[in-house]
Amino acid sequence: MAMKKICCNDDVIVLAGRDKGKRGKVLQVLNDGRLLVSGVQLVKKHQKPNPQMGVPGGIIEKEAPIDSSNVGVFDPAENKAGRVGFKVLESGKKIRVFKSSGEPVKA
Repeated sequence: MAMKKICCNDDVIVLAGRDKGKRGKVLQVLNDGRLLVSGVQLVKKHQKPNPQMGVPGGIIEKEAPIDSSNVGVFDPAENKAGRVGFKVLESGKKIRVFKSSGEPVKA
């Protein structure tokens, strides 16, 4: 399987959409190229109560998936979103690096 440019627990910033400029951590990467990011793309869901599972009813706020093309990995050195590339170390390990600085991406 190919290595992805955005992984779980990455600090990302939204580049496009109604939440532009917001930052959050990637909670989950979905198979179709979308991401769940904490505090971003919040939607209200009307949930039915389920007594067997102990789920209360009501209107809950949860994260909806956002397309990975609308977010960028946050580069703390430049304080903005950075593009991600790959680099193979001498040991043969493949890591993600920021294209601008060459620094490795901290997950």
